Amino acid sequence: MNDKLVTLIGGGGFLGRYVAQGLLKAGARVRIAQRDPRQAFFLKTQGGIGQTQFVGADITKPDTIAHAVQGCDAVVNLVGVLAGNFHGVHVDGAATVARAAAAAGVESLIHVSAIGADTGSASAYGRSKGEGEVAVRDAFPAAIVLRPSIVFGQEDAFLNRFAGMIAKSPVVPVLRASARFQPIFAADVADAIAAAIRTPEVFAGRTFELGGPDVITMGALNRWLAKTIGRKVSIVEIPDALGALIARGGALPGAPITWDQWQMLQSDNVVSPGAAGLEAFGVVGTPLDAVAPGWLVRFRKSGRFGRRAETHAA
Repeated sequence: MNDKLVTLIGGGGFLGRYVAQGLLKAGARVRIAQRDPRQAFFLKTQGGIGQTQFVGADITKPDTIAHAVQGCDAVVNLVGVLAGNFHGVHVDGAATVARAAAAAGVESLIHVSAIGADTGSASAYGRSKGEGEVAVRDAFPAAIVLRPSIVFGQEDAFLNRFAGMIAKSPVVPVLRASARFQPIFAADVADAIAAAIRTPEVFAGRTFELGGPDVITMGALNRWLAKTIGRKVSIVEIPDALGALIARGGALPGAPITWDQWQMLQSDNVVSPGAAGLEAFGVVGTPLDAVAPGWLVRFRKSGRFGRRAETHAA
């Protein structure tokens, strides 16, 4: 890995920061490419002098992506959206990155997709992710496609969002409480990406589904969060018929869920039986319990001090 130059498209985002830190620690040079590189300057301190580069790039502007990947050994596309222009980002944007990587003679391309990617999906998100994978393979056949389940970490918008809701209200409604997830720690995804870059010939042209060791329903997740942050709340599981009506109004300001997100929740977000996963990269998944309580403590009534007091009292 020493001295390999890796371009991270969207490297300053939530998952990107974990990938960048992992690669820098392994000795790679990292080029962070995103629309506003200043938003990623916090990564400057993570590596040695000259080890981190920053470049302005927009996945919807092919010339900027072509510039960003010039001279690098590997490219990782981390860009994704949960709302808005799915096709422009997940399909056209992914194709732009793959074509630029191929034209630049890049050794390896890692495309981060998602579990549920399917050209026949009922949700626009899942459909665009599936179409994006096809576009990437057309332009760069040896691309390594990673499909993670819900990615969690200290800065995520998943665990923190629900923990925040639980901390603010004694009653917490839960939509699609039976939907199952297989949350994966961001650092584990980063380790898988590093392994793919280290020996791309082992993984070239293959698709991997990445999930952690915990398979949990939405209802059980909220109960676990409540227990973890020491909040006594009533978890109210909303019937699907009512949930669908709520989702139908998802275009309204402040709506808790969009119709497309509701469509996504109709399928479990777990690794498919027999699919190659984390183990292929020699990575052991991190359980929620092992790391998440450390940052979720801020949602306790007295924050870290409350946790310390409870520990002494015990």
